[in-house]
Amino acid sequence: MGSFQIEGGHRLKGNIVPQGAKNETLQILCAVLLTGDPVTISNVPDIIDVNKLIGLLKKMGVGVSNPKKGTFIFKAEAVDLNYLDSIEYVEEAKKLRGSVMLVGPMLARYGKGSIPRPGGDKIGRRRLDTHFEGLKLLGAQFEYNKEEYLYSVSAARLEGNSILLEEASITGTANILMAAVLAHGTTTIYNAACEPYLQQLCKMLNRMGAKISGIGSNLLTIEGVEKLSGTQHEILPDMVEIGSWIGLAAMTQSEITIKNVSWNDLGIIPNVFSKLGIELKKQGDDIYVPPHTEGYEIQSYIDGSILTVSDAPWPGFTPDLLSIILVVATQARGSVLVHQKMFESRLFFVDKLIDMGAKIILCDPHRATVIGHDFKSKLKATVMTSPDIRAGISLLIAALSAKGTSTIHNIEQIDRGYENIEGRLKSIGAKITRIET
Repeated sequence: MGSFQIEGGHRLKGNIVPQGAKNETLQILCAVLLTGDPVTISNVPDIIDVNKLIGLLKKMGVGVSNPKKGTFIFKAEAVDLNYLDSIEYVEEAKKLRGSVMLVGPMLARYGKGSIPRPGGDKIGRRRLDTHFEGLKLLGAQFEYNKEEYLYSVSAARLEGNSILLEEASITGTANILMAAVLAHGTTTIYNAACEPYLQQLCKMLNRMGAKISGIGSNLLTIEGVEKLSGTQHEILPDMVEIGSWIGLAAMTQSEITIKNVSWNDLGIIPNVFSKLGIELKKQGDDIYVPPHTEGYEIQSYIDGSILTVSDAPWPGFTPDLLSIILVVATQARGSVLVHQKMFESRLFFVDKLIDMGAKIILCDPHRATVIGHDFKSKLKATVMTSPDIRAGISLLIAALSAKGTSTIHNIEQIDRGYENIEGRLKSIGAKITRIET
């Protein structure tokens, strides 16, 4: 187990480059199973969750080479189907949430796929019904072993179908999409997720020979093909990390330029931060955040009522940034209601912020009201434990703005989603030390 020791209260300055997007990478890595030809992926982030999935692909028999930092070549020419029945596969696959997206491509190419109940953040219920209901509509037989929590699907041949998803699940859409590209006939997926990362997956599959239309909308049409070929693909910058750096700059009243952010793929993220009073300047494809030495003021609605920031499927605001919004609001002028609709356990980290002196009322598992300090009272240093990736980075931002030296335990949670976090923070002046225990 590792910890961070953070000396807070210092203003930071400099450039920071966002890593490749974690959530896109997990989808793209699973898609390499759809062909035996080489697939080259660049801008791959060096983080725990991605490295675990790459390791699992290797154990499944996928050839993996790493010619330079951030670039990998995958060749799924000789996948070991017997490995799927092994205890080792079950143990390795259940360590990360993204492994669930192995099922769709395995089913499409080899006629069977299985996955244990996957791990990941403990942020509330994250059911898999959408995945398997969609695969069943393509003709898959589904089995669930309740004793071992093992999900399995099989099919001699997949047939296209019209599918209406009961929720716009990103990983569910990806799984069904990857199965449908090799199915016989035409598949339509309505209420499909349409996040930029899902669009990236569609574009990559089309370069491999798939026939997907409606990309960027919530209605995807897939004409099945016999086989796919290799391709090259570059991962987008991570929008959640970009939002994290915006929040860090505001909370520490720092001058930071976030490089190469792919503005067109950020959706309403810049607008939501602007509603908190944070000034963002577009400089080419960079975001410049000036030092907010006079603080920042939360906007109210036209009728004067309190601002509410809530999550929603794309193009709504990503739930992964609500914890950042909550932390940033602790030093704003004014108040905001943060409404986490998708997960009922994601706001439970606020007790640590309250211990640091933040004015937060946890209304229920989904809603918290934040009354900002306007920098008239700094957060106080404390000892805390990171419960998940996004809460972990939020607590780290709080510690960097706080008065005194804080300690954050269980930083492996942060490492799951943020590459070389302490090195990049040190490069812009942060006082942070990693302690291995």
